[in-house]
Amino acid sequence: MKKVIAGILVTILAIATLAACGNGGSGDYKGFVGIAMPTQSSPRWVDDGANLVAQLEELGYRTILQYGEDVVADQIAQIEDMIVQGVDFLVIASIDGSALGGVLAQAAEEGITVIAYDRLIMDTGDISFYTTFDNFAVGVMQANSLLMGLGIDNGATGPFNIELFGGSPDDNNAFFFYDGAMSVLQPLIDNGTLVVQSGQMGMQQVGTLGWAAEAAQSRMEDLLNAFYADQRVDAVLSPYDGLSLGIISALRGAGYGSEQPWPIVSGQDATRAGVQAVIDGEQFATVFKDTRDLAAATVQIIEAITNDTEPPINNTTDYNNNVFYVPSFLLDIVHIDATNWYVELVDTGYYTADEFDH
Repeated sequence: MKKVIAGILVTILAIATLAACGNGGSGDYKGFVGIAMPTQSSPRWVDDGANLVAQLEELGYRTILQYGEDVVADQIAQIEDMIVQGVDFLVIASIDGSALGGVLAQAAEEGITVIAYDRLIMDTGDISFYTTFDNFAVGVMQANSLLMGLGIDNGATGPFNIELFGGSPDDNNAFFFYDGAMSVLQPLIDNGTLVVQSGQMGMQQVGTLGWAAEAAQSRMEDLLNAFYADQRVDAVLSPYDGLSLGIISALRGAGYGSEQPWPIVSGQDATRAGVQAVIDGEQFATVFKDTRDLAAATVQIIEAITNDTEPPINNTTDYNNNVFYVPSFLLDIVHIDATNWYVELVDTGYYTADEFDH
């Protein structure tokens, strides 16, 4: 996969050189791309938007980038405005993956190519491609990080108390994350190695609407008060760094880290705050998804369509949006913990060392 991404980046760089020579300040564009992102409250979406704009504009495309700030109606209005402005492509990271059917029907009438970006758009045939990471593998990696932290992979037998958190039920990715994690954790729950003292399992019970850290903190506080008055929680499955921070706040308030050791807490996205929590020993690990590579794969699809060549698709069987299996490009993920964060995140240029206290 890294070779594929490297090839994409080389191709983009080569095309960028030609584009720079060909545009010559004439005002001509290769195409017009509308980019709809869900929120600026998460640094990763800010980075995604910036990466897409930078790579597309370097290649000679005109872009418009807007954030819906987690308000579905606003994102729909923004997409409608992009259609009116005459975009050739729409790249959409949806707020609610099931709410865009109507506006995407309008896009289809105008012949606009729609690419679902990292969040699959559901219940419509009016999308063409999906670019994302291997979301099931994300959940598997998160679960394995818990086993690593607990020492189960080195022979520890437990039993260990664990609580489960899921992402937002209106984000299809949340189900892939949870299912991937449970493919690892469920056998250990069944044999008693792991014990969910609350009994709360399944996305209906553990989902966190809107990926809200405050909701995760409140639920963790409730779990601690109701089920852990006379025992400790050993591990918490968290699908996202933002939720992990809320969970950590609840744990700190209950005396973890001072009166008793920290539980093993997972995460995702390698946000700055999440990585700092890993460095500080409050979060065991996070899953790094390099948004530069995701932007590069998305741009390569746009380039292929512009040049009437075959888009780089590597999966046509896993992502069904309830209408069809959407042609997808899946990227690799990286486990980040206290032993490798610097090499994977700083040495690669994703962050700078002075962004962290270490």
